[in-house]
Amino acid sequence: MGRFEGQTVLVTGGSGGMGSSHVRGYHDEGANVVVAGRDDACADLAARLGSRALSVHLDVTSEDDWAAAIQEVEDHFGPVTILVNNAGVQNPAAPIEHTELRTWEHTFGVNVTGQFLGIRAVVPSMRRGGGGTIVNIASTMAHGGTACYAPYTASKWAVRGLTKTAALELGRDNIRVNSIHPGVVSTPLINEPTVAGQAPIADFYSPDPFAIPRLAEPSEITRLLLFITSRDAAFATGAEFVLDGGLLLGPALRPEAGIAA
Repeated sequence: MGRFEGQTVLVTGGSGGMGSSHVRGYHDEGANVVVAGRDDACADLAARLGSRALSVHLDVTSEDDWAAAIQEVEDHFGPVTILVNNAGVQNPAAPIEHTELRTWEHTFGVNVTGQFLGIRAVVPSMRRGGGGTIVNIASTMAHGGTACYAPYTASKWAVRGLTKTAALELGRDNIRVNSIHPGVVSTPLINEPTVAGQAPIADFYSPDPFAIPRLAEPSEITRLLLFITSRDAAFATGAEFVLDGGLLLGPALRPEAGIAA
């Protein structure tokens, strides 16, 4: 029996690089999985997984979409047990003075408002089911500044505050709320251009200076997510789980530096 047998898990951005990994991880552990997103790939993934998978159309910035998605899930599987607020967008690289307002608003709309609406929509369902757990996917960019990515960085800082406030409000309802802060993960968000004609982040980011000198794999984030939402982490709420290979620690000294004992 899997750790999530009989539970229902909704993953936003469910067909993306990390999202699809999370969906498969929960499915392998026995959960009913809901692949939520705006593209046909969500339906394709749900169809491949079979009867314990459901695809729902969801624009995370739409209140109506959230209400309809939760209703569809409850009609199909019953109350939502776990919400993974995974959907996110990266802004095209630009200094603040050249960042358009619409870029700022779109980034905040998906990365912050989308998570806010998700929490607000799912809480009544979780209460009906006796409790649940919510994980907001943030970023190591929520722990510092990053030049040319002000909208994304600021949005991920906002997710930290949203997570902690929700944890305080919902703990007595047996609903835990935590956040995961990945470093640089090998997904299309990193490996493909944010906009046409602009180099992908992978082209100018190198993990070589850091303690673990490589990009993370989506499955590594999934394994942490599964732990946080399992009964093994039942005492964790309002917590920030950083998984970054040492990125936030700063550059590591190399063995060839010849440090004297």
